[in-house]
Amino acid sequence: MVCDLDGVLYLGDEAIAGAGEALARLERAGFDLLFVTNNSTRTQTAAARKVALLTGYAATADQVLGSATATVALLSGRVDTAFVVGEEGLAATLRDGGIAVTRSWQDADVVVVGLDRHACFDVLRDASLAVRAGARFVATNVDHTYPTPEGQVPGCGALVAFIAAAAAQEPEVAGKPYPAMRALVRNAVGGGPAYVVGDRPDTDLEMGRLEGWPRVLVLSGVTADAGGLDGDDRPELVIDSIADLPDRIDELAPSSAASS
Repeated sequence: MVCDLDGVLYLGDEAIAGAGEALARLERAGFDLLFVTNNSTRTQTAAARKVALLTGYAATADQVLGSATATVALLSGRVDTAFVVGEEGLAATLRDGGIAVTRSWQDADVVVVGLDRHACFDVLRDASLAVRAGARFVATNVDHTYPTPEGQVPGCGALVAFIAAAAAQEPEVAGKPYPAMRALVRNAVGGGPAYVVGDRPDTDLEMGRLEGWPRVLVLSGVTADAGGLDGDDRPELVIDSIADLPDRIDELAPSSAASS
């Protein structure tokens, strides 16, 4: 079971009602749980800690894959020094992956952009200058928004769009549904079938479509109405929240997908 975090298990610091019990029931039913998020603000350890704190489900770091980790996979051995637009979770993941972090745009081999809720003009300016000077340009993800209890707020993709416009260059993207993240997820799943649970058709569901995996859309996050989805965009199951999933998982069919 490949499950998103923001908008699926919680909104900001508020858990989705019943999320923890749903995860426990799915695990008891034989599903291995893998949490895959485009949010780069936390390390895998910190993301697992947040899942446990808010939902009560005792997630572990090895159950989490984030777009920061996918970025390391994309860049490892190819660059030495990164200028980061992002929060400490992204910087720490890059450093742990052997990529130095610099505050000097002139020294950067790559500009890495993640969600940064404290971004200022000077940092965005320097990132744009580095890209124009020849630094590689990588986005952890291009989600334009992320969901909060108050509604959708600017996400990483909004910052990426600023830099792309200023530098006249489009980025490489590491997170869902792009190849770097999909390769990590395939490896974690181990080649077997998997269900993908998420709130974004363009990231979560698209990753499932590209991998040929059944998709579950929850209406508790970015997407509140599935009425506009059809064709390849139409998921196999639409539910109000993950709390409904244990009682409806059989609607997705092959029992062989259990344990994924």
